[in-house]
Amino acid sequence: MYETFYHNLPNGLQIVHRKTTSPVVYVGIMVGAGTRNELPNENGMAHYIEHCVFKGTQHYTARQIINHIEGIGGEINAYTTKEETTFYAATLRQHFRTTLHLLADMVLRPTFHKKETDKELTVILDEIESYNDSPSELIYDDFENMIFEGSSLAMPILGTKKTLRRISKSPDIALRWMQQHYRPERMVLFVLGNVTTQQVISAAEKELLASSPIANSEASHSPQGVQYPIVTPAASNTRLYRRHTHQTHIMLGSHAYPIGHPKQLTMYLLNNILGGGSMSSRLYLSLREKYGLVYNIDSQAVPLSDTGYWNIYLACEPQHKDQCLELCHKELKQLRDTALTSTQLQRALRQLEGQMAISAENQENNALAMAKQMLYHHHAPAWQDTFERIQTITPTQLQDVANEVFAPEKIYTLLYD
Repeated sequence: MYETFYHNLPNGLQIVHRKTTSPVVYVGIMVGAGTRNELPNENGMAHYIEHCVFKGTQHYTARQIINHIEGIGGEINAYTTKEETTFYAATLRQHFRTTLHLLADMVLRPTFHKKETDKELTVILDEIESYNDSPSELIYDDFENMIFEGSSLAMPILGTKKTLRRISKSPDIALRWMQQHYRPERMVLFVLGNVTTQQVISAAEKELLASSPIANSEASHSPQGVQYPIVTPAASNTRLYRRHTHQTHIMLGSHAYPIGHPKQLTMYLLNNILGGGSMSSRLYLSLREKYGLVYNIDSQAVPLSDTGYWNIYLACEPQHKDQCLELCHKELKQLRDTALTSTQLQRALRQLEGQMAISAENQENNALAMAKQMLYHHHAPAWQDTFERIQTITPTQLQDVANEVFAPEKIYTLLYD
């Protein structure tokens, strides 16, 4: 197990470093700002910024950013979620410092030249159209819109054509948003690889304490969305959209637990039993193996900073939708009504332990998970430490959570037909 080191810069930026023996270093900056920080007329801003910082900085043009990383054999990437925007790269250890310099320049000193950002706007608008053509992806946005209605969490990460055209009118609009939300105290520098902690701190002090029009601006308050406890849905909890798709796409779920909640890990294990990523999950064995109604079916538990949700997703032939829904509810009822036996629990734990261990072999995933843990918990335990806590979960605790989050009156259902 590799040791993890922590450090805070004087400006409040957190650093987490896990030293490995690999010659490849993963380095990145995670910012605690995403879709939920947007106002309705700003929807898509976080994702727009994620794209546009690649189009030029105070020291690099768009072409130079690409050449700078690929010229040393590295890879650079970024993504936006409802609550975070992350920029990161993989590089050989000898290029760690120059790679961090580039990332810091992108995050702290973007230029937003309109000629370049206008080109990127076209790319994002095309991305929206591509997304709209993919019901298996679009249904996640519509489901979040349904369960978080009235909150900024309900807005799509990509934004809308209308809001994006407004955002792109002037570079100052995006820069002001960054000044408001890209605060050092809401940033994590994460490094995983064979460099020393002193090298990390020294490079961070040079690159992330330097003068910046973003980091040196005055902080201001930002919308954080609405906290959603586990409650009964209001009015209608079923929606049907006509999407003219060959298959019927179905999603059902409800509110669940936030990051750090005492029941979060119990929900994590329960979801893995229900429909997590294995062929022995209850949903897969029923709908796929026993009845042959679907090609794929899965479930997920998504914890956010102050709320969370779980869902089941499947696609089936239209004539099978009622049977599929009935079977899903049957499995949920089974978990509510019947506690796992000791043998069933141990089997579920062995399976989860293997999944966690295999996932931990992916160093990119490790680096990103480490950053998110640091952003919300201010520490980043190894997977073995997390699994030790999961091993203490009892069948009664699993059943209690199932009754709390799988209660029929709390479940939302969304169909594309």
